[in-house]
Amino acid sequence: MRRAIALSAKGLGTTSPNPPVGCVILDPEGQLAGEGFHLRKGEPHAEVNALAAAGDNARGGTAVVTLEPCNHHGRTPPCRQALLDAGVTRVVIALMDPTSREEGGASRLRSTGVDVEDGVLGREALLVVGPWMRSLETKLPFVRLLDDYGDLERSSEFAYFRSVSDAVIFSNGRVEEGASGVHLPEVFALPTAYGGQGPELYLRELYTGGVRSLLLVGRSEVAKSFCDAGLVDEIVQLIDDKPDGAGAAFTSWVDTCAASFEVNAVEKGSTGVRMVLARRNDGRVL
Repeated sequence: MRRAIALSAKGLGTTSPNPPVGCVILDPEGQLAGEGFHLRKGEPHAEVNALAAAGDNARGGTAVVTLEPCNHHGRTPPCRQALLDAGVTRVVIALMDPTSREEGGASRLRSTGVDVEDGVLGREALLVVGPWMRSLETKLPFVRLLDDYGDLERSSEFAYFRSVSDAVIFSNGRVEEGASGVHLPEVFALPTAYGGQGPELYLRELYTGGVRSLLLVGRSEVAKSFCDAGLVDEIVQLIDDKPDGAGAAFTSWVDTCAASFEVNAVEKGSTGVRMVLARRNDGRVL
């Protein structure tokens, strides 16, 4: 399953509005037969790609997948049927799909005699698919604020986080599409059109257009309006090795916003430290 979780991350930033999913196929002896991940909406899902790689070795084998196989025919056929056609006899699932229609892929597989186990490393799978699930829950894009004192837009940190986001709002209010190809309607090109008073309305429009992840860059007034409205889900602070100097303010509105978050990771980088904070479940402010 951890291999499948790693594969699912290859779809970050390109699958929206679909989730990033990974799949590993084991042959009847438990040996690796094939693997795959979902790359883009309208293209084959993770299970189909993994089955194609496994070929006949999938028959009588096991599919290990990070999200419940789909049970409906949309742009692609249902993965549940692809698994059955391939002769897979066991399916191991990390997380159930909240968008399952009717009885869901897992139930349909069980009804045909396939051995299905779910809840395997679900917390770990959320490291990749969690923002997508959060977006489904709120009907808003998952919002990440990337905070830095330096020339952020030229940094490798920015390049990475942009690559896993559907849309980016820069410190000057400019909005650009990310790697997923989700189209941003021109009328919603600038959140400043809402005068800083309607960030939730703006996010709902982006969600309707297919955006599931949004990156806010820097300490702009636009970003502050999202923080003030409680619409930021994650804060990534890049702490430079060189502080602003004696007498510099230690806190800012970003730090005030982050007080209701908790640290998920602290990592040393080439020029400083990256601190990742997620919103507290209990809502406590420190």
